Amino acid sequence: MDGEMVEKSPNINMSGQFPNEQDFYTSGYGNWEQQQQSQYDVGAADQFGATTDPGFASFDYSTSQPAAGYADEYDGSYAVPQQQPDMYTGTILTPSSRQTYDPQSSFDDEPPLLEELGINFDHIYQKTLAVLNPLKQTHASIINDRDLAGPLVFCLAFGVSLLLHGKVHFGYIYGIAALGCLSMYGLLNMMSLTGVDIYCIMSVLGYCLLPMTILSFASIVLSLQGLFGTVIAGVTVFWCSITASKLFVTALSMDHQLLLVAYPCALLYGVFALLTIF
Repeated sequence: MDGEMVEKSPNINMSGQFPNEQDFYTSGYGNWEQQQQSQYDVGAADQFGATTDPGFASFDYSTSQPAAGYADEYDGSYAVPQQQPDMYTGTILTPSSRQTYDPQSSFDDEPPLLEELGINFDHIYQKTLAVLNPLKQTHASIINDRDLAGPLVFCLAFGVSLLLHGKVHFGYIYGIAALGCLSMYGLLNMMSLTGVDIYCIMSVLGYCLLPMTILSFASIVLSLQGLFGTVIAGVTVFWCSITASKLFVTALSMDHQLLLVAYPCALLYGVFALLTIF
């Protein structure tokens, strides 16, 4: 039997190996793979009826019918959905229009820095002129401006003028000024119908301190101990008090009450005159 197997397989040597590997691939392995593939293709085709039914795996979409119950609803067309209208109408806190940010326009529309800080040089100039000239008419809007920059400067100047005399009275100045502002605040709110703001009173009383500041600087050269000094101090007190009362009457529309408002103002500026003389 061994002889017959050797005759049927002449390419195999005694050790059971092919002397040439190329003979192995060309002898029968490649033919066996092709035969298996052809058998698989033919069997699969016969199994699924591809050779007998030419209409297999084909579908005619034109003859398709919709499912029962949906034939009247679906017409075979596709409608593009309409865009939803903008339902945002905006409120008083959230405006409806969208504003774009423009750096150039935003900086151009901003008010000046001094105006944001409440410092208006035009109002300071107008109030200073109203104090220096009691006969000058001043608009009520300028008087109602709550500017405290001018009063602060005049109070510091008054303290510096006393300091040149060797009098350190900064505490007395601010203490008397605070007490006078609170007293005038209560008095004017009882006398007027509209009422007044405490900052407005501080602004008016501070600006009207300018004549007293001028007198204090003048006392460096002139002596206020005699009769002349007493008269000059009295005129200055009258000047400060009548100017402050005129501004209060104009701002609060207090007709025929000029002298009633001038009396407490004279008491306040009289104390500053005593600090200047003595």
